[in-house]
Amino acid sequence: MEMAISFHHSSFKAPSIIPNPKFPFPTQLSGLSLSPISSFNSRTASLKFRSRNLTEPVKCSVSQAAQPAIENRSQLKRRSDIRNIAIVAHVDHGKTTLVDAMLRQSKVFRDNQFIQDRVMDSNDLERERGITILSKNTSITYKDTKINIIDTPGHSDFGGEVERILNMVEGVLLVVDSVEGPMPQTRFVLKKALEFGLAVVVVVNKIDRPSARPDFVINSTFELFIELNATDEQCDFQAIYASGIKGKAGLSPDNLAEDLGPLFESIIRCIPGPHIDKDGALQMLATNIEYDEHKGRIAIGRLHAGVLQKGMEVRVCTSEDSCRFGRISELFVYEKFIRTPAEKVEAGDICAIGETIADKASGKPLPAIKVEEPTVKMAFSINTSPFVGREGKYVTSRNLRDRLYRELERNLAMKVEDGETADTFIVSGRGTLHITILIENMRREGFEFMVGPPKVINKKVDDKLLEPYEIATVEVPEEHMGAVVELLGRRRGQMIDMQGVGSEGTTFLKYKIPTRGLLGLRNAILTASRGTAILNTIFDSYGPWAGDIVTRDLGSLVAFEDGSSTSYALASSQERGQMFIGPGVEVYKGQIVGIHQRPGDLSLNICKKKAATNVRSNKEQTVVLDTPLDYSLDDCIEYIQEDELVEVTPSSIRMCKNPKFAAAKKSR
Repeated sequence: MEMAISFHHSSFKAPSIIPNPKFPFPTQLSGLSLSPISSFNSRTASLKFRSRNLTEPVKCSVSQAAQPAIENRSQLKRRSDIRNIAIVAHVDHGKTTLVDAMLRQSKVFRDNQFIQDRVMDSNDLERERGITILSKNTSITYKDTKINIIDTPGHSDFGGEVERILNMVEGVLLVVDSVEGPMPQTRFVLKKALEFGLAVVVVVNKIDRPSARPDFVINSTFELFIELNATDEQCDFQAIYASGIKGKAGLSPDNLAEDLGPLFESIIRCIPGPHIDKDGALQMLATNIEYDEHKGRIAIGRLHAGVLQKGMEVRVCTSEDSCRFGRISELFVYEKFIRTPAEKVEAGDICAIGETIADKASGKPLPAIKVEEPTVKMAFSINTSPFVGREGKYVTSRNLRDRLYRELERNLAMKVEDGETADTFIVSGRGTLHITILIENMRREGFEFMVGPPKVINKKVDDKLLEPYEIATVEVPEEHMGAVVELLGRRRGQMIDMQGVGSEGTTFLKYKIPTRGLLGLRNAILTASRGTAILNTIFDSYGPWAGDIVTRDLGSLVAFEDGSSTSYALASSQERGQMFIGPGVEVYKGQIVGIHQRPGDLSLNICKKKAATNVRSNKEQTVVLDTPLDYSLDDCIEYIQEDELVEVTPSSIRMCKNPKFAAAKKSR
């Protein structure tokens, strides 16, 4: 069960960041005894799950090390009517599609109701990009048990969402692709789940793919558990084979049921109900934030102890010594997709804040959540181009500042700082995509601004400069492998692993590479592999400075003057490189209009018109122009270098040279 609460208080501050307690899990679940077994037997058991049937006891992965957050253990009770689960996986392994099938089969929708695909991806950007960006809450009922489901992002840039969500649940469905097996984000989310002592059910999804290799995937997943120092009980995980798009699941890859019944049964049996102190002092840990235009900030979190009632007075704490009093003005529970009002919610339910709520008189606040630090930063500034104010609604530094600091209310993994000047702000995130999503949302809201190139956030330890390193995995056809390996080598990448994948002649490459080397890498790899390579990355650790890295060999073609581009001028300009614009486009001096075919920038007059004379020509010349490159926002941010900016408006994305760098060169 999930719930949301709204506070009758305007001064809501971000929480302090300190470690979160781990949740308690007993060794006895619903009468099922969990006896320790050896690693060898764990492996045997995990590979023999296919021959089990649902009438046999299902062993659950439960950490013995997890300790309760509530001091008086004798008062703890287990709720059997609720299951809180998160669905975690690498990007594109089918989490959201699987949730769709679970919702359909649990009769969340009417029989005649139109349901769009990936119903949990409600954001426009999520639908356009085909990825989950924000975690979503929903619930279903199966055999009188309410199952709260949280769909989480699969991309590593949104790992902060996953970290917070794991604080609200007792177990996870780890979805793994039946061909690819465990990928970088699989490792990240599994590591976090094991640290919290959560129960894990492994779902081998897309089992209907022609090149599916379920035995390899189960073995690889088991090895990943061992690598992450999982206990014997955790290694003895339940394996379910499923096809999310067909809505089928089973305990054997060759014998799927007609529905997801085996998956639902495994959730009920393998994932314990919440461990609560129903009669204790109120304790709630808020892990996510929503914003409502009428009700203000709504916090989502889990109630660990006590009972929460509408209108009751509570303490809202960012830390033990930083608390304020507030009143619960609104209280909601999530039922299916609707946030419905509630008068009372009991411990074990999931609620909505970035801070913790305690009983006004005797409550002790729970430690707040620790989210990993950002690794990439970008400079946001007001638009200084000649076209400023033409397309945007919000153009001033005050508008920009208010919007960026407002983002911190719901995006806890992001940081915003004031820059060197009053109209510049430094935004730090978990990756370029994390910040790019913010930029895209802002331009759709009517903002007009400029952003600089992404830069990595370095650290100094014992007078040694350290920079972030990431694990990059590339799937590429064998014929393009040489070009990709050479490209990664030039960017200081170190090969960790290389192996063939499936029957399609694809090679799997694994590299450890500085985050600096990844900037602009995606487009370069697609070019080198003719659009066939798939790149995935995830943060690994900080390591020694790797040295200078050249991310772009070619310069830019820059507009020489203000005006409108002409076919006559573009015909000669395209001999110098690839153009970004076609004829009849307004440009300004300093705007980047193409990619130079050589290193260094070149200024061009693309507004030049054909001289009109009184000399007759036999025939008018036919001009054949190449199709201009169509760069998206992500492409532009990958392309620009230190002395360049991206101009972002609601209807246009342009690139230009940074006037400050040009002025500095002249002064020399």
